[in-house]
Amino acid sequence: MECKVVENIYLLVIITLISVLQNVFFAQKVEREGKSRDMNTSAFERVSCANRNCMDAYPTFLAVMWCAGVCLNQAPAAFAGIIYLLVRQKYFIGYLGQSSQSTPGYLFGKRIIFFLSLMCIVGIFNYLLWRFYGSDYKEYVETITSAASALLLLP
Repeated sequence: MECKVVENIYLLVIITLISVLQNVFFAQKVEREGKSRDMNTSAFERVSCANRNCMDAYPTFLAVMWCAGVCLNQAPAAFAGIIYLLVRQKYFIGYLGQSSQSTPGYLFGKRIIFFLSLMCIVGIFNYLLWRFYGSDYKEYVETITSAASALLLLP
């Protein structure tokens, strides 16, 4: 029984742990910038703001990734999660240069959150169909979401 549970969530766990490491990296950047220079510099303000912005979206990302993975399929949810982490890294690094360089990362991140939210809604809707009407379309929906997750790579 326990192996079955882990088998259904291990990709989500891996992405979650990678995201924690990324948060540590961001925090170290803020700490390093604060120690190396005066805390009132624009460089410190940018790195601090980028970190805050990333942390503001972090709970939403985790919630929709886990919901999508548990309610529908962990593979496309984890794939979208890893893409989101790459985009968040691009956003963070872009924000350190000029805030306008972070805009593509921000917009792409919103698209991934939207995709994961859609996966959540479809997974819950499919469960309700199965529960109340006995119709299970999970296999079809999993195929569609797996194929659609590749579309996330398009700019």
